[in-house]
Amino acid sequence: MNGKAVDADAFDRFEAASWGRRTDGYEQFFVSLTSRTITPLLDAAGVGPGTRVLDIASGPGHVAAACAARGASVTGLDIAPEMVALAGRRHPGIRFERADAQRLPFPEASADAVVGNFAILHVGRPELVAGEAARVLAPGGTLALSTWDVPARCRLLGVFLDAIGEVGAVPPPDVPVGPPFFRFADDDECTRLLTGAGLTGVGVQTITFGHRVGTAAELWEGMIGGTVRTRALVLSQPDDVQGRIRGAFERITAEYATPDGLDLPVSVKIVSGVRP
Repeated sequence: MNGKAVDADAFDRFEAASWGRRTDGYEQFFVSLTSRTITPLLDAAGVGPGTRVLDIASGPGHVAAACAARGASVTGLDIAPEMVALAGRRHPGIRFERADAQRLPFPEASADAVVGNFAILHVGRPELVAGEAARVLAPGGTLALSTWDVPARCRLLGVFLDAIGEVGAVPPPDVPVGPPFFRFADDDECTRLLTGAGLTGVGVQTITFGHRVGTAAELWEGMIGGTVRTRALVLSQPDDVQGRIRGAFERITAEYATPDGLDLPVSVKIVSGVRP
């Protein structure tokens, strides 16, 4: 991004502040999508009755709620206080706290599972997240993380990013450079992240499904309203560039049109590993 080095601290501050303003947009558009990976994520983590779970980057709290529905004892964590408040309203009776997944305020061996549904995309230092998860896991406990596959296979995101790339839009200078968004779409990178934290039995699975969106306009508004980096990239452009992005987007999404709306392929990676 801009050819500059990652500024992890600035990126973390940007993410925390930006997601505090995107609570409604994220819930309205993305929850119906990201909730489809909750079951395989919790299965990979072995979440069941009595499991002590930390749900990092909990957002509106739907993963934590699914843990509780399985009989687990769960705490949801998010860096954005607005997300913590939203999760508490949506899921009363579940504990939610403001916390940084890179500096977990929990003692060693205090959890049986740590889960993060697309959490790893939103931190400046992913290795710290994996290391902290490994630290708080009890022996035999599991870390499970989900992340988007590459745009060529995850077309719900890809159609938007392809349109931006086709126009040649450059990132705004006021958005801090973060880690590569699709770094962990690579199985080897996923594996290295967890093995580097000392976890064993690391495995990566790919989950694919189709996601239906009513119209291209609905997808456009959902991406603008429910994302942080992509929103900033598009809305920072001059009006004529935004218009060219929108035109390319309309043409690309037409490839996925059906009589019932857009049918967009989605592909997600889930990586898990165990503390020995």
